[in-house]
Amino acid sequence: MEKKLSSVAKTTPKLLKCNARHVQGICDQLAKLVKEMYSLDVDPLTDIAICCGQTEAFAAAVFAIIDRGDEVVLFDPSYETYEACIAMAGGVPVYVALDPPNWTLDADKFMKSISGRTKAIILNSPHNPTGKVFSRDELEIIAGACCTRDCLAITDEVYEHITFDKEKHISLASLPGMQERTVITSSLSKTFSVTGQMTGDGLLHLVAIYCAILPSFCRLSGWRVGWAIAPAFIASAIRNIHVKITDSAPAPFQEAALAALTSPSEYFESLRSVGPKKFLFAWFYEEYEFKRDYIVELLAGIGFQICFKPQGSFFLFAELPENCLLSDVEYVKELIKQAGVVAVPGCGFFHTNLSLEKSSQVDCGYQRRYIRFAFCKSNATLAAAAQKLGKLLGASGHLMLN
Repeated sequence: MEKKLSSVAKTTPKLLKCNARHVQGICDQLAKLVKEMYSLDVDPLTDIAICCGQTEAFAAAVFAIIDRGDEVVLFDPSYETYEACIAMAGGVPVYVALDPPNWTLDADKFMKSISGRTKAIILNSPHNPTGKVFSRDELEIIAGACCTRDCLAITDEVYEHITFDKEKHISLASLPGMQERTVITSSLSKTFSVTGQMTGDGLLHLVAIYCAILPSFCRLSGWRVGWAIAPAFIASAIRNIHVKITDSAPAPFQEAALAALTSPSEYFESLRSVGPKKFLFAWFYEEYEFKRDYIVELLAGIGFQICFKPQGSFFLFAELPENCLLSDVEYVKELIKQAGVVAVPGCGFFHTNLSLEKSSQVDCGYQRRYIRFAFCKSNATLAAAAQKLGKLLGASGHLMLN
């Protein structure tokens, strides 16, 4: 598999282990967690790279693997940073559309996307923006393609602990033959709410997680800790590139990350499940599953077409009301102007060329019919949004934008 390593990574001087700039214990804890969750045996000394968030870990993984002209398969819709990283590495993104409304993987369409130039497959599960959790059957299709066509896989698993309705995240690396060809990337940002700006909640986190370390950095945008877990020769290349990009993840943040990663298992369960909380500070993270159900009921009740209930993450990819003539971008603009409620146009996550598809039998018009809502908000914020939307309801009880 070493032949799959990028020439960029190969020509970067190898670093000594002491220059990896990892806080003592953090790699050991990550190795322990992936063993417990996915039964993966990871060497903390050689198989882990600590980075400034998942975004940097993903970028460094792409730069380590992809050479100019290499094709990289992605599932559409997809998070926008993936394509940018591939383009910077000189790679060629190849998109495979997931089939709405349940965003299922078409095995034939997927296999036809793989060519002799395919170097890697990108998988984000739980999925942003749809909330899909890839099934074991779908993962086996992807794993089979990687093994038979000699491809690598790069996974984005930042929502691994946020799943609903007894759905369980399965890491692609845990499937037979996949650990030696998979780079897992993840981070603290979603599991421990280390995004956004400092708020009162961030100060509460001070008490909840780590008396004097973690809360000082909680919810500070850009100050993140993430990681890549990979076979030793790929992890080494990622560390080499990481040092050239950001040098190191700040040591105090790594100390905070280590404290967070040693949280009791009840904390991770508290992120998603409905019901009484056993974890002492679970009140801080009011149930995501409850919030999901609340926003699904709210939007469906005012006319949005909710054919797929998110299985994971904290996003709802909602289809516009059936009789709405506005595009996703137009609708979001009016939603902001008239209701003061913000969503993200779905077209930013789709990459199929609509003008080319017009000449084919594939109908991609749905790509202008979805908008993404985030429900990782306080109950007060969600209630305020409901109140604002309620002021714009017509006689039918559906949302009426002028």
